[in-house]
Amino acid sequence: MGRLKFGIQNGLNVARAGYTEDQILTACILADRTGYDSVWYMDHTNVPQWKKAIVLDPWVMLSAIANATRNVELGTCVTDAIRRHPSNIALAAITLDRVSKGRAILGLGAGEAQNLKEFCIPFEKPVAKWEEQIQVIHKLYGSSPDNTVDFEGKYYQLKGACLQAPSIRKPHPPTYLAAGGKKTLMLTGKYGNGWLPIGYTPELFEDHKAQIEKSMNENGRTDVEKDSFQFALDIDVYFSEDAEVSWAKMKEAVKVSLFKPEVLRVHGLKEIEGFDFRKYFTEYSMSNQTWIIKMREAATKIPEVVARSSTAVGTPDDVIPTFERFVKAGVNHFVIRFWGKNYFGSIDKFASDVMPHLKQKDETSATFLG
Repeated sequence: MGRLKFGIQNGLNVARAGYTEDQILTACILADRTGYDSVWYMDHTNVPQWKKAIVLDPWVMLSAIANATRNVELGTCVTDAIRRHPSNIALAAITLDRVSKGRAILGLGAGEAQNLKEFCIPFEKPVAKWEEQIQVIHKLYGSSPDNTVDFEGKYYQLKGACLQAPSIRKPHPPTYLAAGGKKTLMLTGKYGNGWLPIGYTPELFEDHKAQIEKSMNENGRTDVEKDSFQFALDIDVYFSEDAEVSWAKMKEAVKVSLFKPEVLRVHGLKEIEGFDFRKYFTEYSMSNQTWIIKMREAATKIPEVVARSSTAVGTPDDVIPTFERFVKAGVNHFVIRFWGKNYFGSIDKFASDVMPHLKQKDETSATFLG
């Protein structure tokens, strides 16, 4: 499974706080120097629920971060090809890989209505399109003027196409897929080099990890591919001297982030009567926020113990057991969204007070198993 890795996510936590580009770069430099393995950047067009948030382009920001760091891998968490042609995504990933001297990761998802509706970009057949997008991107990675490629799909076509910038990482930058449904989990096992979900309990992670491994076996992935696969997790950390007080403030938001059919299935919770998940994911946008209100109301019914298992809150001693449980569930690469007022202090505190304990335990376990 490989050694345990840790990264920081410049996601909704950073956008909502309104951090400037210089502050974001400072945080990434701090992560690079204090032993983190990766730095990630979200890809949203907007986050309409927070009007004062600053939302930036991940590919431009990651190039700036590449110039300011030396060691960390750099990834999108996650981008989508539904707003761009897959050839643009492939070339962006290769370019980031080259300017970072071989540190790029492509985090790829199927997209969501929030980034599409007001821009009049169709959100139809996203999973079927996603499979073709992955195929096109991977095909173009191996292309050159002497090795042009063709592709005849339902949604995308290539005719004698090529890129002219070989990546530094071989055979190409790894692809981490964001998946949480039966079909997308199967595609992750078939095509991915990693998996990067968000809003998970340990039980749901175990369930979905098993589905990915089944797909890997069914699709003939090699032992090397299976051994190097990154089972990542985008996880929230909120350092606080009083875990109970902090949890009381944030639990409703955590329940909303967890509220999805798969969580209800795995934990044996009866589906909330009348809530239409499909409509929520396809219709919630800047101009139709009634769905988030409905979702918040329904999500309050998720039991406290289930919700709390997904998030790390409190002192380092409070936080460590949450991470240990996810390691037991199979996570080997944590992508952390730090919340709270002291962003830089949280990055440093985790590196000094949590990461060494988890890495030492991981090394001890690896030695024992070896």
